[in-house]
Amino acid sequence: MTEEHQGGSRGWTAARKGVWSWLRFTSLRLRLVLVFGLVALTAAVSASGIAYWLNREAVLTRTQDAVLRDFEQEMQNRAGALSEHPTQDELQHTAGQMANSSQRFGVLLVAEDADGDTVYGSSGGLDGFALSDVPESLRTAVNKEQKLTSANKHPYHLYWQRITDDDTPYLVAGTKVIGGGPTGYMLKSLEPEAKDLNSLAWSLGIATALALLGSALLAQALATTVLKPVHRLGVAARRLGEGRLDTRLRVSGTDELADLSRTFNSAAENLEKRVADMAGREQASRRFVADMSHELRTPLTALTAVTEVLEEELEFEGEGGSFDPMVEPAVRLVVSETRRLNDLVENLMEVTRFDAGTARLVLDDVDVADQITACIDARAWLDAVDLDAERGIHARLDPRRLDVILANLIGNALKHGGSPVRVSVARADDEIVIRVRDHGPGIPEDVLPHVFDRFYKASASRPRSEGSGLGLSIALENAHIHGGGITAENSPEGGAVFVLRLPQDPSPPTDEDAGEGDDGGTGGVPDDGSRGKDAKGQV
Repeated sequence: MTEEHQGGSRGWTAARKGVWSWLRFTSLRLRLVLVFGLVALTAAVSASGIAYWLNREAVLTRTQDAVLRDFEQEMQNRAGALSEHPTQDELQHTAGQMANSSQRFGVLLVAEDADGDTVYGSSGGLDGFALSDVPESLRTAVNKEQKLTSANKHPYHLYWQRITDDDTPYLVAGTKVIGGGPTGYMLKSLEPEAKDLNSLAWSLGIATALALLGSALLAQALATTVLKPVHRLGVAARRLGEGRLDTRLRVSGTDELADLSRTFNSAAENLEKRVADMAGREQASRRFVADMSHELRTPLTALTAVTEVLEEELEFEGEGGSFDPMVEPAVRLVVSETRRLNDLVENLMEVTRFDAGTARLVLDDVDVADQITACIDARAWLDAVDLDAERGIHARLDPRRLDVILANLIGNALKHGGSPVRVSVARADDEIVIRVRDHGPGIPEDVLPHVFDRFYKASASRPRSEGSGLGLSIALENAHIHGGGITAENSPEGGAVFVLRLPQDPSPPTDEDAGEGDDGGTGGVPDDGSRGKDAKGQV
């Protein structure tokens, strides 16, 4: 394919898309143009129709009156001068004279000669105007004698009718000479008037088309004037929806659209202020949590050292430890709560990194089965976990974050599900799919949508939990940062199933990201989540 042809195809495609975009975007414009066009068309057609009808009647009436008046005068002057029983030659001669009047119409005279025979005289000769050209109804009306009354002083009157012959209009009229004499008929062609009326109709049609075109142009100009501010408002609204809160409209004029633009600017300004205020508060809150977590680390380090000593004393209590039996429960509680507080601080710091967007991946080539085995072995879960993972399934992942995810999912299943916990690994469409299934009672349907929420309490009556309530949330965040996700559902065979999906090769981090890898985290310490009756109340 030549470059010219490719360029032409691209141009045609762009033009077609532009037309469709214009039609789709300016539907209101099209409606305005159509409405204006219909109004203008209706008005123009109505005005043209009325003008044509009035002019037609005026032209035909004026011509008709002039012809009938001339014919009536000719009948009185020339046909009335004939004898009561004229000859055919006399009728022929008189008809020719009558036809030479100013109106130039055809004349037919009918009378009875002295022998009682009907004779005819036509202005066009034997092939001219004939009695058969006169409608039967007109002949009957002309020959019918009327009763004489005070309102009707003559037995015969002048009658006329319009006819069409071979698409040519004619005026036909007839009357009898009062006091005895021939009957006269007149035939006048109205073709010149018809041509004038056709010319008038064409002129009115052209005027209607011009009026329609003018109304469409006027509607287009008006629509552009009206819709241009609306278009700018739509663009500004889209930019505002995209997060560009500094978007403002130029305001000019004092009409309703200008008021709408001012209202939009005011709303955008208030929204920007509110979002900035909320962002400031959120940032201050995150900073507070991060600072608090860091500040707690120092005393926690000392407490952890003390609790480790106390825990060692408890282990050797059976070998002559010095703890008073009354003090031992308190010491165990201190050790447990200190460990829980330490986990909570670590989890809060991890959540703060995710919220601040500073969490980064440190990718490495990982054998998924080896990673799961290492996670289970490090926590002494080998006897409680059934692993179904094929060796050799590799993926570029962050090993530490994968260990955090697995520790939370498997530990959550062991705490709130039922043994054995089964972990399976499969490859599907460039993804690694890890399923963690337990054999417990499953997750209640009302709790299922909230298992990944932070600090979610399945039961308000049991607000305290052994964990921080952040483990599953942190696991989900770690899956998201890899470009994957975690879903929770109940298995038809019983128990809960957590499905972890991770891409085999996520987008590699930049050099800056790779060198920045965040510290801390949960350290692979599992956390609990809500699990029906066995739940501690937090997720």
